Amino acid sequence: MELKDIQNKKDKRGIDIQKVGVKDVQVPLLVQRKNAENQIVNAKARMSVSLDKNFKGTHMSRFIEVLNDFSKSNIFDMYPMMENLKNKLSAKFAEVKFNFTYFIEKKAPISKITSLIGYDCFFKAKLNENNEYKFYLGVKVPVTTLCPCSKEISDSGAHNQRAIIAVNITYNRDNHIWIEDIINDIEKCGSCEVYSILKRRDEKYVTEQAYKNPKFVEDVLRDVVLAIEKYDNITSYEIEIEAFESIHNHSAWAYQKKVLN
Repeated sequence: MELKDIQNKKDKRGIDIQKVGVKDVQVPLLVQRKNAENQIVNAKARMSVSLDKNFKGTHMSRFIEVLNDFSKSNIFDMYPMMENLKNKLSAKFAEVKFNFTYFIEKKAPISKITSLIGYDCFFKAKLNENNEYKFYLGVKVPVTTLCPCSKEISDSGAHNQRAIIAVNITYNRDNHIWIEDIINDIEKCGSCEVYSILKRRDEKYVTEQAYKNPKFVEDVLRDVVLAIEKYDNITSYEIEIEAFESIHNHSAWAYQKKVLN
């Protein structure tokens, strides 16, 4: 007996749906690393397509079918996946986003003890009805900031805080940008970097380094802009910085967005 396909039934309300799909699908993904073996990350996927006004619903199982095929390969180019998603669901528009934690080995500044530090990242891709493809890379990087005003007005010491720099970039498909490179450049924009393991001599170094390099969130933002704009193949960026103030019950915040080409 042939089962009825309810999703393909005609809908009479005349409303196109911009995005419909699945969210928070857990999936292991192979992410290519720079100069190292690939890393398996535990990702959460959000997948969606447009739905024509004539159809009652989309086919949710087909999202998982496409995702299962893609998760077995390295994430380097999401275009084939997007094309497959559009075709399989007969959609004009498709979008997929993966949120995951990416781990990088990092050495303490003086003792050189190595430990892993995790960075919240995302990949996002869009493919429209004209087959125009757009890929987004997002990273969140923790840094230390030390207040220039506090240092200037105090007889000794200055208040500092941990800040999160969130950067979202788009770049040309044919010219890959490594997560490691972006993170490395962003980390240099704070008063000092953040580490997982610090021995006493390391702690002395980071405390003094931050004190020598005071920065407002405005300073950090401008330095991140300069670091990002050194990449010839970045086509747009969005930068957000939040410093969790240690002497206030609120955060300091700065934001910048720009389309380059």
